[in-house]
Amino acid sequence: MMPPPLSLDTTIDELYKYRIALLGQTTSHKLALALASYHSKKGAGDAIVEDLLTYLPMRYEDRSNLARIRDLKTGMEASLELFVKNAGGYQVGKKRGYGKPRLLIFEIVATDKEKTGRDVAVWWFVSGAHARDIVGYYMKRLTRRTRFITFGRWEWDERRGTFALRLHKPGDGLELLPALEGQGDGEVGRREKAALSKAKDTNVEDSDDPALAAVHAGRRVPVYRKLGDFSSKRMREIVHATLELISDEEIKETLPAELRRRQRLVGRADAFRQIHFPPEDAPLAEYEKARSAAHLRLIFEDFFWLALGIGLKRGQRIREAKGARIKIDVQVKEAIASVMPFKLTSAQRNVVKQIFQDMQSDSPMNRLLQGDVGSGKTIVALIAMIAAMENGYQTALMAPTEILAEQHARNIKRLLARTPYRVELLTGSLRAAEKRRLQVSLAAGEIHAAIGTHALVQESVSFSKLGLVLIDEQHRFGVMQRAELRARGFNPDVLVMTATPIPRSLAMTVYGDLDVSVIDEMPPGRAPIETRVFADNPDDRQEVKQLIARELRAGRQIYVVYPLVEESEKMDLKDATKRYEYLRDKVFRRYTVGLVHGKMKPAEKDEVMRRFVAGEIQVLVSTTVVEVGVDVANASVMVVEHAERFGLSQLHQLRGRVGRGAEKSYCALLTSDKRTSVAEERLGIMEQTSDGFLIAEKDLEIRGAGELLGTKQAGLPEFRIGNLFRDQQILEQARKEAEFYLTKRERSVETSKMIQRVRADTRFGLAAVG
Repeated sequence: MMPPPLSLDTTIDELYKYRIALLGQTTSHKLALALASYHSKKGAGDAIVEDLLTYLPMRYEDRSNLARIRDLKTGMEASLELFVKNAGGYQVGKKRGYGKPRLLIFEIVATDKEKTGRDVAVWWFVSGAHARDIVGYYMKRLTRRTRFITFGRWEWDERRGTFALRLHKPGDGLELLPALEGQGDGEVGRREKAALSKAKDTNVEDSDDPALAAVHAGRRVPVYRKLGDFSSKRMREIVHATLELISDEEIKETLPAELRRRQRLVGRADAFRQIHFPPEDAPLAEYEKARSAAHLRLIFEDFFWLALGIGLKRGQRIREAKGARIKIDVQVKEAIASVMPFKLTSAQRNVVKQIFQDMQSDSPMNRLLQGDVGSGKTIVALIAMIAAMENGYQTALMAPTEILAEQHARNIKRLLARTPYRVELLTGSLRAAEKRRLQVSLAAGEIHAAIGTHALVQESVSFSKLGLVLIDEQHRFGVMQRAELRARGFNPDVLVMTATPIPRSLAMTVYGDLDVSVIDEMPPGRAPIETRVFADNPDDRQEVKQLIARELRAGRQIYVVYPLVEESEKMDLKDATKRYEYLRDKVFRRYTVGLVHGKMKPAEKDEVMRRFVAGEIQVLVSTTVVEVGVDVANASVMVVEHAERFGLSQLHQLRGRVGRGAEKSYCALLTSDKRTSVAEERLGIMEQTSDGFLIAEKDLEIRGAGELLGTKQAGLPEFRIGNLFRDQQILEQARKEAEFYLTKRERSVETSKMIQRVRADTRFGLAAVG
């Protein structure tokens, strides 16, 4: 029986029915699993053809016009079509110690078709228990005269006396091409293939079907990141076949014709076809920068649905009546004044005014409070809490970790010690009996302020009269948790706090459903943190050691941060665990050295952090898990190893862990000798300024067109195609268009269709608003 016409909604599990070359039922299911994982879908059955077509190329190659060996220069990025002369693997160094996996290098010596220069070398590391078998697999695949294309940064290699290319992921950087003149492949043994399937970064699903050769050579081709078991080459074949089979009618247009005309956008079907296989006359440079007509259309669409969803959410919230009506009268103001430990800055006063206006209005507050590290967000939150409690409402403050929740509880209990308010800490690690006791008190309205982690939104927790919810570092919480917490009370006011600096231009658009307040002024009397960049050489290291030793002698505490946890051949980065042992056993033997990293169990991590907060640990070696909010007034030095590997905003967050007491504090950024000019520029900014918003804008400027600052880190929604930092102008246009349809065209058939579509899109969590 013939399957129905292929459409964007056809499941990937069904794709094998369309007779795509070398795509059977098992392979279809493997592809469905890989795409479901990539697009964060529940299971393989949810992956559809649209998910396949939004798995975009990472770059493009013009294979009708490749570089030659004679064109190479050191540091040049280029694709070459080469032929193997010989290939093999060899062990690196001596035996690596008991239990360490062996480390091998696999190396290909190759030339181009016309032999335009000296033979070049292409190499990569192979490690693990199956390293020998993997090398065996490569040797059988890469026999003499095997034709392949490879891409990467070529460097002149003195030892080899030629140009060499190191591949970090052979699965992405090297692709076998069909042999010329019928030259065959070596037989690959079952054992090698089994070993390979256990290894990462290798091409398992490669096909060598001559009928498919035209898809890969003599034309412009997309190059994809390896997806599960599927190499770039295999993905190209499947996407090409899918686009051949699907008709334009089945790629349904989603944007109104007048909007496409206004924004000069190509049709959706053309966009999907051209983003994978660029037309012969389109400038490839535009594709590389994601500025082709196809990219612009799909990026716009990505942002448009978000903007429409946020507009809907906001409209709904403004129309909702809230349970808590707050009065700000003389009694409230006096209660606040009685606990204030110091005078507020003018920025804090402005923000308090905005919060009070929201609390007194008819619709629920939904405000984002952005304030740099140490700008005094907590005191503003406390003022809002007192206003709610004086009006007879309960308040809840949620923090992302137990340590932070404890810190908030300690500070707030101290400030409210002479008031009648009962403040309690509710976290997951409390004993069951204690937890139940607190839950009964909360439900009875005896607790005025509950401070905790996500334990506050568990079903067993109910409030008597919840009026205000505060969420610290919102990006660590899901939309659903926020909605659950609101459902517990009387549709309470919500204030979200973050120290992650997001450029103002971005915050206004991305957090369109939140009103944005900014504390852009530091409290007086905070000494600036002295920041210096040090090179990774003996003299500079000695200077950093002397600084640490001096501060330790004065009784202060130190952070040492590394970007990694486990040994990795991919980058020559120092391993936090090894360095911890070195610092503990060799350098700071007279002091207690602790270690925290992301792979530890939460309870272990919390225990180490508690000991550091209590002053029992003097030197804390850590990966970036210390980023959010931990307050240790006695810590005076932050040392960041391989600082060039961190984003600016991340470095700024790390620096904010020190300088919280009265003593002068220091931030030492150690960077490898192989600094890139961008890293130097980035680190230079850290020396010049401590303004988090300026730093965020700078980071955006430096890295905007390249890698993303980290949408997950900044708590921003993830997009299939759009990049919040690179595509700000498109984002702004999409927001204006969404506003136009929700206001000027609110009652049109077109708008109601679009609203239905956006409500059904689970990516933006808009089905349950709030």
